[in-house]
Amino acid sequence: MSEYSTTPKIAASALERTFEKILFASRWLLAPLYLGLSLAILAVAVKFFQEIFHLLPHIFVVTEADMVLTVLGLVDMALVASLLVMVMLSSYENFVSQIDIEQGKAGLDWLGKLDSGTLKIKVAASIVAISSIHLLRAFMNAQQIPNDKLMWYTIMHLTFVVSALLLGILDKVVFGKRPH
Repeated sequence: MSEYSTTPKIAASALERTFEKILFASRWLLAPLYLGLSLAILAVAVKFFQEIFHLLPHIFVVTEADMVLTVLGLVDMALVASLLVMVMLSSYENFVSQIDIEQGKAGLDWLGKLDSGTLKIKVAASIVAISSIHLLRAFMNAQQIPNDKLMWYTIMHLTFVVSALLLGILDKVVFGKRPH
């Protein structure tokens, strides 16, 4: 009788192992998403150089304020592209597979050191930086923007700042000090 009672347990265990293998392999479904982020970086790069090519013919006649606004737009695009690289590479390494590069060779010493919590904080900080640039651009063009819109831009920016601070505090409280 005991011989028959162990058979369902063995079958259930095999089913569980198969299910877990399928579930674990499904992490590879994320890989195309990260590849898609690299295409988004390409799109940002195209827009970046489009802005530069629009600026260059007018470099000697553009006002200083317009030049600063254009440069802030370029910095904004560079921050977005950097954020995409950080999310793409560290998420791939955290959730799919370790990236095999020689340490120090590509200058990506941070790779493999960003867990998902740290990545969230870095993303929040990047959003605050990007929001800061947008707010600065709005203030530099304040004469053409209604006051109520400027107020809402400021409120949204402060919301991003408070959210990033709370995320950092929550991470510190929940996880304590992490080894960096």
